[in-house]
Amino acid sequence: MTHHTPQRHTASLTQGALAILPLALGASLYGFAFGVLAAQIGFPWWGIATMSGLVHAGSSQIVAVEQFSSGSALLGAVLAGAALNLRYIGIVASLIPLLDGLPLWKKLLAIHMTGDENWALTMAERAKNPQIGAAFLIGSGCVMISVWTLSTALGALVGSSFGDLERFGLGFAFTAAFIAMARGLWKGTGDLAPWTASFVASFALVVAQVPTAYAIMIGTLTGLAVLLLNPRRKVPAQ
Repeated sequence: MTHHTPQRHTASLTQGALAILPLALGASLYGFAFGVLAAQIGFPWWGIATMSGLVHAGSSQIVAVEQFSSGSALLGAVLAGAALNLRYIGIVASLIPLLDGLPLWKKLLAIHMTGDENWALTMAERAKNPQIGAAFLIGSGCVMISVWTLSTALGALVGSSFGDLERFGLGFAFTAAFIAMARGLWKGTGDLAPWTASFVASFALVVAQVPTAYAIMIGTLTGLAVLLLNPRRKVPAQ
């Protein structure tokens, strides 16, 4: 069993917290959007914040809230969210070597703070450096759960002040599905500029009462233009 000094443990916590920041930025964007949508169907900001802190699973939260919005019973929402999170059985199993030797409370803390992003980052870093362990996982997880909780709560606060978003074509089911898909497509901060340009263009056109189909098409072309004009864009090797 490997023993770590307090200094090395603290360094690993800090290393994990700093390494996850670019991914946390992406999570804050769809967390904010999710909070706005949840507020639109009547969830209070504190309820969304509590849900984010206790559940800490973006896709399953979206599904559960959608179930509530469609009038499903509590059990249906719980089962839908649980089914979407079955992948965590494998994720937790992969953490056994990292958590070996830790007290039970710390194992449970690490498991609760494990999400797709910080798990994938921890495993990638561990493949390069076997000394990476639970401290890195917890440090990165602490940042992720904090950012997710704060962004969803802020989104709910802002969303409660909006009118009916349906007039902008932002119905809950369609938009929530888009957020869930976008989460998987997000590759890092390099996507921020084209995504933002696409969103701003599409939203502005819809507000200007341009037909939705045309607004989406023009918004997509705007995002592609920003991507192609980016001088830092990586060109795949032939």
